Amino acid sequence: MASKLVQVQSKACEASKFVAKHGTSYYRQLLEKNKQYIQEPATVEKCQELSKQLLYTRLASIPGRYETFWKEIDYAKNLWKNKADLNVEHAGIAALFGLECFAWYCAGEIVGRGFTFTGYYP
Repeated sequence: MASKLVQVQSKACEASKFVAKHGTSYYRQLLEKNKQYIQEPATVEKCQELSKQLLYTRLASIPGRYETFWKEIDYAKNLWKNKADLNVEHAGIAALFGLECFAWYCAGEIVGRGFTFTGYYP
């Protein structure tokens, strides 16, 4: 067990050195490649304007999302009415959807507990 710990420590040290050596160049390259998205100068007013644009863009998308939600509900109702026509593919998709919902629930619980697996903080 101790040898594994030493191996993990050495790998972590190597990774840390790699990031320290190449991290800034990657950061600069990333910013250079995406400079058309950077707002200059970055003022408080510009940040507030962008946050308002995002908020109202999201609000404007609600009617479309609402329609899509009800279409999905109608599709699920139709599947339930015609459950004799279900095949393995539909059952598998439903099972994966249920599993994904459960996984998101678990992730939310973990985040809500402060990223602990054992319990809530007092």
